[in-house]
Amino acid sequence: MSSEKAIEVKGLSFTYKGEDTTPAVKELELSVDRGEFVVIMGPSGAGKSTLANSLNGLIPGFMKGKYYGSVLINGTEVKGNPVSRMAKEIGLVFQDFEAQLFSTNVNLEVAFGPENFGVPREEIIERIGRVLKTVKLEGFENRQPATLSGGQKQRLAIGSVLATYPDIICMDEPTTDLDPVGKLGIFTIAKELHQSNRFTLVIIEHETEEALHADRVIVMKDGEILKQGRPLDVLRDVEFTDEVGIMSLQVPKYFKELLNCDNCDLPLKPDDGYEFFSQQGLKVDTDKYNELLARDREREDSYGDTVLKVENLTHVYPNGNKAVDGISLDIREREFIAILGHNGSGKTTLVKHFNALLAPTEGNITVCGKNSREHSIFEIGKDIGYVFQNPDHQIFADTVFDEIAFSPKIRGCSEEEVKVRVGEALEAVEMSGYEESDPFSLSKGERQRVAVASVLSARPKIIVLDEPTTGLDYKEQKRMMELIKKLNASGHTIVMITHTMWVVSEYAHRVAAVKDGKVMIDGTTREVFAREKELYDSYLKTSHIVSLSNMLGRTVLSIDEMKYCTGGIE
Repeated sequence: MSSEKAIEVKGLSFTYKGEDTTPAVKELELSVDRGEFVVIMGPSGAGKSTLANSLNGLIPGFMKGKYYGSVLINGTEVKGNPVSRMAKEIGLVFQDFEAQLFSTNVNLEVAFGPENFGVPREEIIERIGRVLKTVKLEGFENRQPATLSGGQKQRLAIGSVLATYPDIICMDEPTTDLDPVGKLGIFTIAKELHQSNRFTLVIIEHETEEALHADRVIVMKDGEILKQGRPLDVLRDVEFTDEVGIMSLQVPKYFKELLNCDNCDLPLKPDDGYEFFSQQGLKVDTDKYNELLARDREREDSYGDTVLKVENLTHVYPNGNKAVDGISLDIREREFIAILGHNGSGKTTLVKHFNALLAPTEGNITVCGKNSREHSIFEIGKDIGYVFQNPDHQIFADTVFDEIAFSPKIRGCSEEEVKVRVGEALEAVEMSGYEESDPFSLSKGERQRVAVASVLSARPKIIVLDEPTTGLDYKEQKRMMELIKKLNASGHTIVMITHTMWVVSEYAHRVAAVKDGKVMIDGTTREVFAREKELYDSYLKTSHIVSLSNMLGRTVLSIDEMKYCTGGIE
């Protein structure tokens, strides 16, 4: 690796206009060698995106505020150079990747950057082919970006930056909307680019498992760099990652809590954990594992009647794409089911039928006894609420109160009843006192909870949540999932789409895995996660603790379950 610096950040401080007292980043000192692969981690508000936007000149060029210090990219000072000049040196994939897409088809989106840099036509065509193969979008050349799934859009945004062949690529949370194998794919792409020594890579990421692929991990909090070093050194320090608020790696966290050791050379991955487990003389206690199975059966016996029935559902879009192909599914009262699947598998199309956002091409959907072909969205919506992946696609009112009051108002509730329902919903999402706040001034996690509250005020029996933890840091994810768990315990049936596999294993009771428009696997979470190879074939990957337990011949779903079932400790 060359000692030449691709990135040099010297004393960088930046305070956004209108936020005079709190710098987003404070006197940052950072250098990245040419060809290095760096992952930057930290909780929301750590300053990660501010740093990324400072690398290509969006700060201070477009985002105004108080700027001190210096940022050099390949020896060129960023401040004072237009973004168009810096884009030749460094490509940036935004956290809000959809804002990056604007062309009328995939080919044109990938071609846009090279065209603007005067690349010859023949080479542009060659680059399009190479990039689409790299990001696995071959065959989508003429598709409009708006018709792609969220994960496909994210891969397209990455491809459009790759096509400019910059020396440096910075990706701001490039795996937020990708299925688990797709996440691995992005880091595989990163490793391949890195190994070619052509690119320097800076990736901002929440997922600690993926960060293991990097040369160096940098952890930020409150605008400062707290720690940096090799991934195995930084991420093995479970106390540190817990304290900072990023998700600790499950395997070292399990062994640290089990063995209560401070300076152990803890394993990081399931394979290493399997060997370490044997070396420590540990075993799985069969009686305690059987207790977990008994609890699963007891919970299943407690469900009520079927509240959502899917019968031979098929959906064909106007362009001829068959997104759902003959799915049948019964969901019972008080169940908590996760719908999983790779990007473009048809899972979002499936659940949009549940509240009549889409009409079946063939088959039937029955919600609390109402067939969606015979009842309006308004009528179906009394029993089922839908929380969108992006709360900003759902929120529209000027105040939190008005947002949450909308549903009971259009259902003819009295003014007094509306106040009661808004109060109940805000209390349920732990946001009492926010009534007069502007929803758009809130954090992503708070906006997500407002979106849930706006659904709760209708008092639906079933709540559908599409990727409820996307874009949230680990603590926000935990808070959101504890809220959903509480709603389920209070009697709501929960249907959740997610790519976050630890969330599924720790919270969902049942899993239906969709592949190419069909349900490939359906069962309790424990039953489904025991079938690791089949899941991987559907582009799904279990979390580390589940993988470790499967190697040991049992399927546990969390660190706490694994500790409970572990015997042999002196």
